[in-house]
Amino acid sequence: MTDRWALAPAEDGGVDVAPLGPDGLPSGPVRREPDLAEAVRSRPDVTRWVWRSTAEVYPRLLATGVRVERCYDIEDAETLLLGHEGRYGEPRSAAAALARLRGTPVPPDPPQRSAEPGSQSPLFEPQGVHLPLADLVEVYAEQQRRHDRTAHPDRMRLLTAAESAGMLVAAEMNRAGLPWSADVHRTVLHDLLGERYAGGGEPRRLAELADEVSAAFGRRVRPDLPADVIKAFAQAGIRIKSTRRWEIESVDHPAVKPLIAYKKLYRIWVAHGWSWLQDWVRDGRFRPEFLAGGTVTGRWVTNGGGALQIPKVIRRAVVADPGWRLVVADADQMEPRVLAAISRDPGLMEVAGRETDLYQSVSDRAFSGDRAQAKLAVLGAVYGQTSGDGLKNLAALRRRFPKAVAYVDEAARAGEEGRLVRTWLGRTCPPAAEVTDDAAEEAGIPVTQPPVTEDESDSRQWVPGYASSNARARGRFARNFVVQGSAADWALLLLAALRRTCAGMAAELVFFQHDEVIVHCPEEEADAVVAAIREAADLAGRLTFGPTPVRFPFTTAVVECYADAK
Repeated sequence: MTDRWALAPAEDGGVDVAPLGPDGLPSGPVRREPDLAEAVRSRPDVTRWVWRSTAEVYPRLLATGVRVERCYDIEDAETLLLGHEGRYGEPRSAAAALARLRGTPVPPDPPQRSAEPGSQSPLFEPQGVHLPLADLVEVYAEQQRRHDRTAHPDRMRLLTAAESAGMLVAAEMNRAGLPWSADVHRTVLHDLLGERYAGGGEPRRLAELADEVSAAFGRRVRPDLPADVIKAFAQAGIRIKSTRRWEIESVDHPAVKPLIAYKKLYRIWVAHGWSWLQDWVRDGRFRPEFLAGGTVTGRWVTNGGGALQIPKVIRRAVVADPGWRLVVADADQMEPRVLAAISRDPGLMEVAGRETDLYQSVSDRAFSGDRAQAKLAVLGAVYGQTSGDGLKNLAALRRRFPKAVAYVDEAARAGEEGRLVRTWLGRTCPPAAEVTDDAAEEAGIPVTQPPVTEDESDSRQWVPGYASSNARARGRFARNFVVQGSAADWALLLLAALRRTCAGMAAELVFFQHDEVIVHCPEEEADAVVAAIREAADLAGRLTFGPTPVRFPFTTAVVECYADAK
């Protein structure tokens, strides 16, 4: 009996299913089933379902209590394959793939739908064009042949499988929701912002800070309007280009302190205030729509709700259910460990093979014990600092870890020359024309200025010294892409392994961003979840990068409240 079956919802509400052979083509008759959930439930031996889109099918299955072990998402695979072929940005729907295969006009992708605040099933409505199962299978079989033509077919197949697993995890997280106490959230807002005024105006504390800013300038200034603030500073004889905190903090003026306080609280009021609470939290759960692989590097995003930018003070509202706990796990110094694994630098692999502080170990080898300098050097290698102390630090790093620095240097050269650059598993950096400043910022990669935000939960690092030419900007993007993208590949396999372990438990994955995962579980399962995270990290390291001494340790906290984890 085959372990792979193709599945295609029909327009009449039924579903077509068929077993697949090793060539990806049907090995048995196509069968029409009247009910999607029953079609899957009645075939427990199927270990991988092949379908057009996880977003189309899986939320409907979850709504009926049906969970699948593995899937193959045809449209997600098409995105990865197009990128590998240097065709990033071409339509990636199954209908488009079929048209390319048959040499017919390629339809554009349907517009992306916006998430609905507070929706219990944000992905329930199917998107895209229904295709008959025979057409889907034709696309799938061709994708298998295209995998064989990639630079490293086994790695590319692993990446495709990992991305499909990530789609399952995202759908399950959307269904579960992040535990959220609306009462605690309201208390936090009152403590920070004061009373709300009728009519939806600024709360008391913001109004007070706005008055302090105006008093400091000697005239009425709207601190929420950057142009007004820049003009006020100019009239005071101080020229600034923006109202970003890193620039304002360098200014000596009595308006600076209340202005920074205002901006911080204003961001909370707008992004996570009372209106946000009303829109996004229902029945004790915050349910943003997680989108796996939402950026070119493979990092996740959310389609609404801002789940990946929750300020630390607001995390006090993330509270486990009674008798349950939150297991919050942060990967320790993930990107330099990934650099060690992909570069195969013997010295850096030896350092990254320890579960101790990597930056301290690097400093002991190359920077006379100065951890801060070691950290700047490693980040400079990844992000492309090429001036000032960064150049000296990079030279010291190159002497001790030549293969690691050469690896990112070569990626940068390839990027500058417009060549394709790939992660360890085969995710591909888009062509030069596709790398805009906005795309880089979305992916967490600095281009022309530091990605500073007032959000204290922002974990991104920046190093000064960026040039602004397009070629060099793409070089910096590519330098970071090979590290950050490979880290995203590893994280997908971590999630897949952790999901498999938790399948036999009450524990549920409820949150993921870049290098952090949260599992909500009964108190008695917490120790098992901590062990599962460690084991999943080790397995993901072996699967992603092969046999290396590199370790991927986590700092793990078992807490009742998310804010207590850090």
